[in-house]
Formats: sequence, C-alpha cells, structure tokens
Amino acid sequence: MSDLVFIAFPTEQKAEEVRQKVLSLQREYLIELGDAVVVTKDEKGQVKLNQMLNLTTAGAASGALWGTLIGFIFLAPLLGTALGAASGALGGKLSDVGINDQFMKDAAGALQPNSAGLFLLIRKMTTDKVLADLKGVGGTLMRTSFDETKEAALREALAAHAATETAAPSNP
Repeated sequence: MSDLVFIAFPTEQKAEEVRQKVLSLQREYLIELGDAVVVTKDEKGQVKLNQMLNLTTAGAASGALWGTLIGFIFLAPLLGTALGAASGALGGKLSDVGINDQFMKDAAGALQPNSAGLFLLIRKMTTDKVLADLKGVGGTLMRTSFDETKEAALREALAAHAATETAAPSNP
C-alpha cells in the first residue's frame, strides 16, 4: 500500500530542490516512489502541476515509432507515423498514473499565492534514513496518509530547518 505526502514550500525552486533530493534517495534504493509532482500556485490562484513524466509526449513518441513500423509494412510510413503519434498522444493524455490530477489541484488550493508544494506517492521507504536525509529541508507538512508516529517524525525533520534558521545569529 502506498502513502501520500503533501509538503508546502515558499518557492517552486525549493520544492523542485527537495524533489531532486528525494529522487536521489530513490537512486540509492532508500525510497520507492510512485509519483513526485511539484505543484505551483500563482498570484491569481491558478494551480499548475509539474509532473515528472509527460505521458502525452511519451505516448506520442511511442505511437510514432510503432506507426512508422506498421506504415512500412503497408508502404505508407508517413501516414503510419502521423496516425501512430496521434493515437499515442491521445492514449498518453487519457492515461493517468500516480496521483490523481484533480485531487492534487484541489489540495493545492490550500497553498498561499506564489508558493509551491510537493506531492510524493511513496510505495516503500527506509524511514529512518530518508528522514535523516530530509532533516532541515524546510517546508510545511500539509497532508499525509502516514500513521501518527511517521507523520510526527516527518514534521520534526522538516521543522529542524526553521529551528536552525532562528538559532543562527544575524550579522549587523
């Protein structure tokens, strides 16, 4: 069973930085993600999703390849490429893997204008090592499907950033 985590950040850059950090943890086999989406909310309240993988583009590329191959069989490679790309793009647009887009847009409505959030769909995680690596990255935990102990540990790891900022003396 997967767990869903939504963390708010003050900027899109910070949310993207944390997503890249989590993706590096995945390369180290410390976490297995189903999806990692950065969501932004502009000053007008418009919500934009920055998916890891554009399924429409991937579908179009795959469809074009298969369409070309089938087109060669019927001696119409250009027609096959065009039809394959169109059908692949449509298939990619209609398929939705990972976190439901409408759910993310609804949840992102709670963000402040000109801020961002990071949705993580976590399949498996080595909790102690991941939380140690995320310690001090900042952000505010908005939603989670973790049990209370995991959620509290994640809140503490994220809050460590705020504690280090207030403890650091400011230069005159």
